[in-house]
Amino acid sequence: MKHLKVGDEAPEIRALDENGNEITLEKFRGKKVILFFYPRDNTPTCTVEACNLRDNYSDLLDRGIEVIGISADSGKKHLGFISKFNLPFPLIADVDKKVIKDYGVWGPKKFMGREFEGIHRTTFVIDENGLVQAILEKVKAKDHASQILEGIVAT
Repeated sequence: MKHLKVGDEAPEIRALDENGNEITLEKFRGKKVILFFYPRDNTPTCTVEACNLRDNYSDLLDRGIEVIGISADSGKKHLGFISKFNLPFPLIADVDKKVIKDYGVWGPKKFMGREFEGIHRTTFVIDENGLVQAILEKVKAKDHASQILEGIVAT
């Protein structure tokens, strides 16, 4: 598993969102970007995390922060998730796991005594110049937006 560090250049993204629109980090230069990687749409913790970001989205935008979610779910599944929970930000459909692997969040996991490969819930704060400003590996789903803002202030 690749390990990015604070200060590293963020790997470029060329991926499609839920509507088939191309998302690149280059399009967001000059703005802070939150990339939140999560395991699956419509699962309890992922839903709480996405809804917390939704509920605090205007505060994040007011601070010049764009939000992008990324999982290996399909664009069709993302559309249902967005519609069901009224999510205002794009979700990258990384079905081939290229972005997930480029950011080093794919790897071995354990759950209920079972070992498997999967996405590690991780959030990256990318600064206006495309550098990794903060990495949140212990995401608190119910308080994720506050955790992001504290991570930005702390750097």
